[in-house]
Amino acid sequence: MAKNGKTGDGHRVGAVRERSQTQTPSGHYVKRDTNNGRFLDVKTSDTTPFKGVRREKK
Repeated sequence: MAKNGKTGDGHRVGAVRERSQTQTPSGHYVKRDTNNGRFLDVKTSDTTPFKGVRREKK
């Protein structure tokens, strides 16, 4: 399991497990559960990827 350090330091120790992300045609990133393939969250604040979540191959 990934561990977070101090609050507000901007990074985590280790990767987020059982998650992946892909980019939508609009440029936003969407997080997906690798167990069942369901979409979990869309990052609409900006078009940068989620931190610590692996990217899916195209």
